[in-house]
Amino acid sequence: MMIWRIKARQYTRATLVALLTALAVQPVMAGTQTLSVLANSEKVGFVNVLHEDHRVSVDYHVDNNGRGPKLHADIALNDEGMPVDWQISGRSLMGGQISETYEWQNGVANWQSQADSGSTKQPAPTLYITNDSTPWETAHYVKTVWAQPGHRLAVVPAGELSVERLQTISLDGDVAATVYRMTGRGLTPDYVLFDNNMMLFAVLGSNQLTIREGFESALARLSALYGELEMSRVQTLQQRLSHSIDGRYAVKNAYLFNSQNGTRQGPVNVVVENGVIQLIAPVSKSAVIRDLPYFDAQGGTLIPGLHDMHSHTTLDSGLWYLAAGVTNTRDMGNNNAFLVDLIEQLNHKTLAGPRIVKNGFLEGRSPYSARLGFVVDSEEDALEKVRWYHDNGYWQIKIYNSMNPDWVPAITREAHKLGMGVTGHIPAFTNPDAMINSGYDEISHINQLMLGWLLEPGEDTRTPLRLTAMQRATGLDLNSDKVQRTIAHMANEDIAIDPTAVILERLMLSRAGTVSDADAPYLDHMPISYQRYRKRTFVPNLTPEVDTAYRDSFSKLLAVIKRLHEQGVQLLPGTDDTSGFTVHREIELYVEAGLTPAEALITATLGSAAYMGNDEQLGSIEEGKKADLVLLAGNPLNDISAVRKPRLVIKDEQVYFPAEIYRALGVVPFAEEVSFSSNEE
Repeated sequence: MMIWRIKARQYTRATLVALLTALAVQPVMAGTQTLSVLANSEKVGFVNVLHEDHRVSVDYHVDNNGRGPKLHADIALNDEGMPVDWQISGRSLMGGQISETYEWQNGVANWQSQADSGSTKQPAPTLYITNDSTPWETAHYVKTVWAQPGHRLAVVPAGELSVERLQTISLDGDVAATVYRMTGRGLTPDYVLFDNNMMLFAVLGSNQLTIREGFESALARLSALYGELEMSRVQTLQQRLSHSIDGRYAVKNAYLFNSQNGTRQGPVNVVVENGVIQLIAPVSKSAVIRDLPYFDAQGGTLIPGLHDMHSHTTLDSGLWYLAAGVTNTRDMGNNNAFLVDLIEQLNHKTLAGPRIVKNGFLEGRSPYSARLGFVVDSEEDALEKVRWYHDNGYWQIKIYNSMNPDWVPAITREAHKLGMGVTGHIPAFTNPDAMINSGYDEISHINQLMLGWLLEPGEDTRTPLRLTAMQRATGLDLNSDKVQRTIAHMANEDIAIDPTAVILERLMLSRAGTVSDADAPYLDHMPISYQRYRKRTFVPNLTPEVDTAYRDSFSKLLAVIKRLHEQGVQLLPGTDDTSGFTVHREIELYVEAGLTPAEALITATLGSAAYMGNDEQLGSIEEGKKADLVLLAGNPLNDISAVRKPRLVIKDEQVYFPAEIYRALGVVPFAEEVSFSSNEE
C-alpha cells in the first residue's frame, strides 16, 4: 500500500479539512499498473502507477541514448478526476532538476514549475497541464476530457483540450482497446488506448511507445496504427493547404537574393511553369507577364528554399518546415522503414514536406545505445548494414556515440567504395583527429568537435557529459596547438561540419522561467503548452558560477564557428529539430559568430545544395532551375532575422502560404499572406 505523504507545513488546519473533504467519498481507482517504454523495438524505460482511492503515485524512468526523464509524481484527485494537489520531482531529459507543484483550494489554482508560476481563480477544480509529464498524465487528460460535455475542457494555466474517439482494435490476450486522439496540448496530437474498463493500455508516439507490461509484442501493430492515424491526418492537411496553379504564373515586383555572389538584385518578375523557373525579367519589362496570374511580392525578397542539414523527420514535420521556408532537409537518422515510406508519399505529393536526403544511422551496442536506424554488434554486422543503406538509396552513413572506434576504418572504406560519405558523432573514447584519419568526411555537432579539446582520457561521451563538459570551453585557448591542429586538419582534408549551434544554445543556455534568445522571436505565437516547455533548464547542478561558465563557453563556441569559416571549413546549417524555427536561429547564430548575413544565407542555400550535389537544380534562383522559392517580407541582407517571415513558399508545382499553414497548426502567423491575382489588368 502506498502511504500518502502530505507536507503538513504547507497547509493550515482549515486547508487540510478542505482537502480531505475534496478527497472523500468514493474511490476513483485502485490497484497498480506497470507499463514498458519502447523505442525502435527495444525497452528503454518504464512507468509504474499506484492508485489508492483518490491518490495516484507515478514513477517514470527513461534511459535512451544515455539520457531521458526520471520523474516521480504524487497526485490527489477529486471525484471527477480533477487534481487538487500535484507534486512532481526528478530530472528532465538531460538531467536538469525538476520540482513542480500545483494545488487547488478555496476557489484558487496555484502552480509553480520550471517554466513559470502563477495563480488563477477557479471556482471548481479543472485539469492542470504539467510542464514535465509522464505517459500517465497524457492518459488521464484524455479520460477526463472525454467525460466532459462536448469532449472539450478549458485547462490551467491556459488553453483548451479536445478529445475524439477513433476506433476499437483487438489485441492478443482477448484485449480490446479503443483509440482516442487529444488535441490542444502541444504541436501534435496525443493518441491513447484504453481497454474496456478505461484502464490505460498504451500511449503512442512517433519515436516512443508506452504499452502495458506483457503486451510488448503488440509494438509493431501499434506503431503501424500510429503511423496510419497520423498519415491520414497529415494527408488531409496536405490536400487542404497545398495549392497548384495551372499553366504559367508569375511572382512580380520581387528582389532576388543571388546566392552565388551574396547580393540582392531587382526588382524583377519571375515566371514559373510546371515547377520550373522559366524567365526572370526586370519589372520594367512588364509585358512579359501580361495576362499571367501572379503573386505580388510588393518589393519583398525571393530567396532559394532553405536547407536543414541535420533533421530527424517526423510525419508532421513537413508542414512546419514548409511554413518556415525550409524546402530541403537531410535526415540524419530515423526508423528506416518509416523514412523510406515517407519519401515515397512525398514523391507522390500525398504528403507535404521538403525534399529529403537520407543518411543511414549506425550505432554500436552498449547500455547507452541510441535506438534509431541499426544498432550493430560486430564489425561485419556494421558492414552489412552499410551495404543495406547503399542498396536502399541512402546518401551517407552517420556513426553514433557507442560505435566501436576500431570498426570505423572498415565502415568508411566500405561506404566510400559504394560511393557514400560518412559523418557522425565522435564515438566515445576517441577524438576528431582519429576519426578524420579513419575516413570521416564530416563531423556532426560542434560540441562533438570541441570535446576533443576539452575531455580527459577515459571520459565517456555516451552520457550527458557530451553536454555538461561544454562548460569547460570557457578557458579554451583557440590559439593553442591542439585547436589549431584539428582545424587545419579539417581544412586540409576538406572535412565539413554541421554545427547545430542552435541546439547547443538551447541546451546550454535555456533557463527555467525565462525565454531564450533562440525562442524569443516566435514563442508567443505558439500553443501555451509548447511555450511552457521551452522555458526550462536542461543542464543539471546549475549554480551562478556554472551558469556563467556555460554562457562564456557558448561565446567560445561561436568563436570556433568563426575560426572554422575563416579557415575554409564548410558550415552545413543543421538543427537536430523539425520545427523550422531553429533553421532561422542557426543562420542568425552564424551572423552572431561573425559571418555576414549573405555568407550565412549562402550556407543554407547554395552551399548546402552544392555539398549534396544538387546545385544543378537547387540552391540558386536561375532560369531553368526548379522553382524552389521563398518570399520574405523584408531584406535578409540588412537583417538576417527577415528569414523568420516567409509570405509564400513554392516547391516545384506546389504553392504554400505560411500564414495558412500556421493557422491550421494552432500558431499565430508571422507575416501576412501574399496577394494573388488571376491576371494583370
